[in-house]
Amino acid sequence: MSEHIERTCAEDTAGQLADGGRTDPATEAFVAHRNLLFTVAYEMLGSAADAEDVLQETWLRWAGVDLGTVRDHRAYLVRITTRQALSRLRTLGRRKESYVGSWLPEPLLTTPDVAEDVELADSVSMAMLLVLETLQPTERAVFVLREVFDLGYDEIAEAVDKNPAAVRQIAHRARAHVAARRPRGVVSQAETRDALEAFQRAVNTGDLQSLLDTLAPDVVLLGDGGGVKQAVLRPIVGADKVARLLVGGLGRVADAVSMRPAQVNGHPALIVRLDGELDTVVAVRIDDGLITGLYAVRNPEKLSHMERETALRR
Repeated sequence: MSEHIERTCAEDTAGQLADGGRTDPATEAFVAHRNLLFTVAYEMLGSAADAEDVLQETWLRWAGVDLGTVRDHRAYLVRITTRQALSRLRTLGRRKESYVGSWLPEPLLTTPDVAEDVELADSVSMAMLLVLETLQPTERAVFVLREVFDLGYDEIAEAVDKNPAAVRQIAHRARAHVAARRPRGVVSQAETRDALEAFQRAVNTGDLQSLLDTLAPDVVLLGDGGGVKQAVLRPIVGADKVARLLVGGLGRVADAVSMRPAQVNGHPALIVRLDGELDTVVAVRIDDGLITGLYAVRNPEKLSHMERETALRR
């Protein structure tokens, strides 16, 4: 859907320029804010495919708006996107109820500038997106718009169809909920990279003790195969269980497996290839220098955004 939007906008722009005319203002505004709108939708949904569908719906509604009545294009577009994402979020919740195994957010191969914006990178990390999954839809929308995009309570109220006083209460509740569940401190890119490198060396060599040294005692492994690829169906908890599962599983296919680091959702992660084909994306949560969360996405439908970088904006 997103490619359709880009193609439509590009064709409109090219046609207008060829005719010697100005680019359509609606198209200009949409293109200017597209990466921001995608980021809003993605943070609310945890799914790039659904975020692209939301952008398609946003464009269709935006194209029919009388721009003469719109004071702030950015705010109006964010409002449309938020409402469409809220509607889809409720549908997505019903789909997750019948999902096979654990549901993990769709990983994105992100541009280098995402990592440079520490707050943005934190907000789109796999660990944070999983925390946001524990919020109710309206709480998630309010939290994202307020804490990530710094929108005013009045703007948010219009987007979620609540009054500003109610939005303040929702924001306070969501902030407290997230604070109790998010990683305990800001982890630097270097710290995450070091932990991943040690993890990768241990897995590659099959050194169980070295692997245990990288894992927190209460580490949790989540796998998402979507019922298409084999993956753990329930969370695996505890360093010993996780380490033995990884060493045993990867040891059986060691000759066919390769791993390389990449920037995923603004943070260092590992891309695993099996016989040269993209097989798994492994993201981590780090607390106090140790891996406390391992998120292995294998569902092929969720790996389409690992072929090219995605630009995210605030």
